[in-house]
Amino acid sequence: QVQLVESGGGLVQPGGSLRLSCAVSEYVSRIYTLGWYRQAPGKERELVAYVDSHGNKNSGDFVKGRFNISKDTSKRTVDLQMNSLEIEDTAVYYCNEYLPWADYWGQGTQVTVSS
Repeated sequence: QVQLVESGGGLVQPGGSLRLSCAVSEYVSRIYTLGWYRQAPGKERELVAYVDSHGNKNSGDFVKGRFNISKDTSKRTVDLQMNSLEIEDTAVYYCNEYLPWADYWGQGTQVTVSS
């Protein structure tokens, strides 16, 4: 069973930055997609950004170049650097690993953007 553990959430002022990190317990496939999703109160979970095993990246339209996703295969981590944070970015952020046969989620980490 793959386990994902997020860290790095917290409280930040508008315009500030945070870096989220997700530790992946093990790689069970050479083909995978690692991503970050978020869910705000009363809203559906949405994609923030993902990177696949080939290094291809994509992100939600709302990112607008503010966030960058990166993975370190040797450390088994996937990070999300978030800059120019806005109040609307407040949400629980979840790490995800998508495999051809399974879908794994972390427990989530709270990000609160507030003055």
